[in-house]
Amino acid sequence: MARLRSPEKRSAILDAAVLEIARDGLGATTARIAERAGVAAGTLFTYFASKEQLLNELYFELKSESYARMSVGFPHKVSLERRAWHIWSSYLDWAIEFPLKRKVSVQLKVSDLVTPETRERANAQGSALKVTIAELEERSIGRGLPAGFAGAAMSAMQDAALEFVSRQPKRRAELVERSFQVIWRALK
Repeated sequence: MARLRSPEKRSAILDAAVLEIARDGLGATTARIAERAGVAAGTLFTYFASKEQLLNELYFELKSESYARMSVGFPHKVSLERRAWHIWSSYLDWAIEFPLKRKVSVQLKVSDLVTPETRERANAQGSALKVTIAELEERSIGRGLPAGFAGAAMSAMQDAALEFVSRQPKRRAELVERSFQVIWRALK
């Protein structure tokens, strides 16, 4: 008879993976992840068939969490600028609150270990957000640029904002607001 899988153990493994990957990069071992999660190494493979599957599920979970944060209270019926501000500020709030999750998410985003299917499944979580980003790309400054350029520009500027907020946390609100004004001027 197959053992039932505990959602708590699955979460513990994913949380441990965040900590180990944040410390050691994507080369973090499954043995260390299992140890940190308080489970036997074999138990980890009951939940995830391989390290690659673990990384793909972790990517999906982190993207889902950040999209969920951005979706809370999403203002569907307001100006493009206000919707873009909502995406901007809510993502930065998540990234500032969970710096290790953000660090791991960035590593996974550029990893070849994350499959196109997992990326597609994760991106499906942010449909309302994608509409806003698509509108930004349709504006005069974005016309003719490759699809995804506006989102990539926002992401790069968010990375810069996060770097400076981490250095000057007392200026957090100001830096988040002013960095948005920079990207808004570039994209409007």
